[in-house]
Amino acid sequence: MTQTESLMTTPAPTNNAAVASTESPTGDVSNAVVTQDQPVADATETGNTEGDSKDAPKTEAVGAPEKYEFKAPEGKNFDNEVISTYSQVARELNLSQDSAQKMLDTLGPKLAERQMAQIDSIRQGWVDSSRIDKEFGGESLDKNMSVAKKALDTFGTPELRTVLNQSGLGNHPEVIRFFYRAGKSISEDGYVGPSSGSGSKGQPQDFASQASVLYSNQKS
Repeated sequence: MTQTESLMTTPAPTNNAAVASTESPTGDVSNAVVTQDQPVADATETGNTEGDSKDAPKTEAVGAPEKYEFKAPEGKNFDNEVISTYSQVARELNLSQDSAQKMLDTLGPKLAERQMAQIDSIRQGWVDSSRIDKEFGGESLDKNMSVAKKALDTFGTPELRTVLNQSGLGNHPEVIRFFYRAGKSISEDGYVGPSSGSGSKGQPQDFASQASVLYSNQKS
C-alpha cells in the first residue's frame, strides 16, 4: 500500500517589526535602530522536506496466516497432497486466508471440470476403438459382446463388475478381448461352472439387457 505523504509543515507566523528608537541629543529619530525577530526557518533548514514522514502511521498489509484452513464445497473433499502444495504456494505469495480461499473456490471447479472432460475423452476413445476392433468389433459386435459377457457372468464377481463400471475399463478393447476369448473358450469346451453374475443362475445374460455391465456405452 502506498502511503500518502502529508505535508504538515506550517510556516511560523512572522512577527511585526519592532521599532526601538534612540533619540539623539537633538531629539530627532534619524538614527533609530530597527530590530526584528529571527527570520522564519525554511522547510529545508528544519529537515521537514516532502517525503520525510518517518513519524507517519503505517498500515500493515494482511498476509498469510500461520495456518490455512480451506473449506471444500458441500459434498466434496480436498486431496490432502494437493491442498498441501497449494498452501505452500499461497504462503510464498503471502496471500491472506480470504484471498487464498477465493482463488481456490474460483479455480478448483474449473480444474475438476477440465480433468473430468479429459477422463471422458479417454473413455470415449476406448469405446470407439472397441467398436471397430478387428477381432470382436464391426458388424458382429453385439454377438461377440454376448460371448464376452458369458465369461464375465461365469468367472466375474459383483466387485469386478463395479470396478469395470466405475472406471470405464469395461469398454477398454483389451479388457473386452480377454473376456471375449474366455467366453469363446467356455463355449468350445462346454465348460459349466458357477456364475457370479447377479441374477444369472449360471446362464449367460443377454448383452442388450445388461448394457450397464460390460461395454456400458455401447450404442446400437
